[in-house]
Amino acid sequence: MWFNRTEEFAARNRREDFGRLKYAEEEGLVLSQLPCWADLTPEQYRERITELVDDIEAEAPADRKTRGIEPLGVEAILRQDPHTRPNQTKKSPAPAVHAASKEARKKFWEAYSAFVAGFREAAEKLKTGEWPVRFP
Repeated sequence: MWFNRTEEFAARNRREDFGRLKYAEEEGLVLSQLPCWADLTPEQYRERITELVDDIEAEAPADRKTRGIEPLGVEAILRQDPHTRPNQTKKSPAPAVHAASKEARKKFWEAYSAFVAGFREAAEKLKTGEWPVRFP
């Protein structure tokens, strides 16, 4: 079920009395094969997915042991408040430019710098009354 909170909010603002499911809609979810495995039969696809999950499950205990981490367990997880924020986060500022490589980032900055320089030059010409002025 998908709850249309926008409609619920509008109804509350109209002081409308509505039930819990008045603005709920049934939603469907279609799971499709990964495109790279589209040629596999359903059985082969399930086998591949099972192998991936088995690999992850086999690697996880070794990774936890290397990092010295113990699994919490069901009871500890259920005791947690889902709205609690961690005391510290590993969040760092987002990069100014997302690029596939340092070289691509450098090329972007060079192109952007050239654009800004051209724009400023055109703006100065326009301020002095030169006409027509071509902006980049």
